[in-house]
Formats: sequence, C-alpha cells, structure tokens
Amino acid sequence: MRLLTAAVTSLALTLGAQAAVAAPVEIKFSHVVAENTPKGQMAIKFKELVDERLAGKVEVKVFPNSQLFGDNKVLEAMLLGDVQMAAPSLSKFQKYTKKLQIFDLPFLFKDMAAVEKFQNSADGQKLLGSLQKKGLVGLGYLHNGMKQLSASNALKVPSDAAGKKFRIMTSDVLHAQFEAVDAVPLKKPFSEVFTLLQTKAIDGQENTWSNIYSKKFFEVQPFITESNHGVLDYLVVTSAEFWMGLDDGLKAEIKSALDEAIKHGNNIAAEKAESDKQKIIDSKRSEVLSLTDAERSQWVEAMKPVWKKFEDQIGADLIKAAEASNN
Repeated sequence: MRLLTAAVTSLALTLGAQAAVAAPVEIKFSHVVAENTPKGQMAIKFKELVDERLAGKVEVKVFPNSQLFGDNKVLEAMLLGDVQMAAPSLSKFQKYTKKLQIFDLPFLFKDMAAVEKFQNSADGQKLLGSLQKKGLVGLGYLHNGMKQLSASNALKVPSDAAGKKFRIMTSDVLHAQFEAVDAVPLKKPFSEVFTLLQTKAIDGQENTWSNIYSKKFFEVQPFITESNHGVLDYLVVTSAEFWMGLDDGLKAEIKSALDEAIKHGNNIAAEKAESDKQKIIDSKRSEVLSLTDAERSQWVEAMKPVWKKFEDQIGADLIKAAEASNN
C-alpha cells in the first residue's frame, strides 16, 4: 500500500512538473492605436516572430485600440501584473522618470537620423534602465516621427502663435514650449483632438505626419507648418518583476524578436511619414508651409530657453550628448 501511495504521489509530482514546464509564458501586449499603424504592425510582427521561434514556450496576445487599457492606465496595470508589454509615448513617463523629458525638448534633434543615433548611443540605451527604480524596464524605442505644427492661421514666425490655444500631451516640457511663444497650451486626450479642432475650441496642435493624416486633422486645419520641431516616439516597456523573472535564455530570445519587430515598425514609420505628408499635400485641404532658415531660427531662439528650464531635471550632460547626435 505504501509503495502504491508513493508511486501515485511520484506520478502526480512528475505530471505536475511536466504541466508547469509545458505552460507557456503569457505576454499581453496592450496598445492604443489601430493595427495598420507602425506600432500596430510592430506588435503583430513581434507576435509572429515569437510564434515562429518560441512556440510552446511563449504566447503573445496583442490588444490594440485600447481594448485593455489606455496609455494613462497601462503602466499602473503593468505594475499590477495585468499586462506585460506596452508602448506608450515617451511623454507618458514623466511621473516615473524626469530623464525621458529630453525627447520633448523643442528643436533638440534636426531629424529622425539624429534621434536614432542618440537612442542607439550609450547614453540613449542607458535611459532604458532609468525606470527600473519604479518597477519598469525599457526594452526599445519605437518611432512615430518628427512633429509638425498645424493651426487655423499660418504659423511662419513665433508671434503668429501668440494667444492661440494648442492641444498638448501631458508634458511639462511641451507646456513650457508653447508658453515660450506666448501661446496657450491645453492638455487634452488625443481622442478629442479632431472634435476640438472642428469646433474651434482650440486653434491648433502638434503631431507627426502620420497622425495628422490618419486622424484627419488636416481636414479641419487650413495650415500645417513643416517645423520638425520635436519628436514623437514610443517606449516599449515591461515590468521589472516580469522581466527579471524570466530565464536568461528565454529573455534573450524574446528581446531578439522584439528588436527585429521594432526595426520593422520603424521602417514603416519612416515610409508613412513621407507618404502621408504627400497625401495631405495632394488633398489640397490644408496648405503645407515651409520655413526659411531665418524663420526657423526665430522659432529656435524663442523655444531654446526651455532646455535651460529643464536642465536640472534631465541633466546638462545628457542634453549635450543628444545635441551632439546632430553632427
């Protein structure tokens, strides 16, 4: 009887161990945009690569269009273990670290090549770990593109923005950026921007070509200034508890798949920036304005004091390193 009991117990333990080994690691990837966007395509590519390389070991479930959480709630949900991956805009991390505010500084990067150069540098990669004390781990940067200014009036020089109401993301830097040109910054959800513009509750906004096109802002904004004054990128992030709990080998394979997916998403972002800009021009619904060197210099001169204002929070050396990426 004892032998039988021992055998049954041993069998149960063996089956239990096998079941534990067989259960794949679940990664719920939550994001707020459609599947046909660079971020949406990146998430799909990540799932495909994991399915292909880690079948039975890891299962990725993608939840687009805020099906699980909006960007304002997803990080809290991640810390509670309700979601394992997300890719909020860099501006959303202000309450977790002040360092990432560097990406909101106006006229810091001249183009996306400079942004990528800085993000891939030792300083840029070090920033991925700046959230760890708050229980989060940055896994990679995902591009959307350079921001442009749209408005109900032509914006050629800073004085053209004076007194005008501009929608901004929740960001102290962006608030200061518009105050620097005597404009009125208003923090409003992205989902409300079209209606606010259509009803003239606000006068303008800043965004990438792909967002201006996909959300039809160009249909309710007569002018878009090609300012390239800032960058709108995302940070693919996970919780430190989840990430550190993974086997090192598995972690490396997941990271490799993610890096490849991010590269795929970034290529799409670059293509869409150009094609969507052209679609806006072709529509003739909004006039795209170019700045002369002299006009651009006025915007830079007006907004550059914002750098100094946030220097203590971000770090003077970090700002200098980012500026050097333009060379």
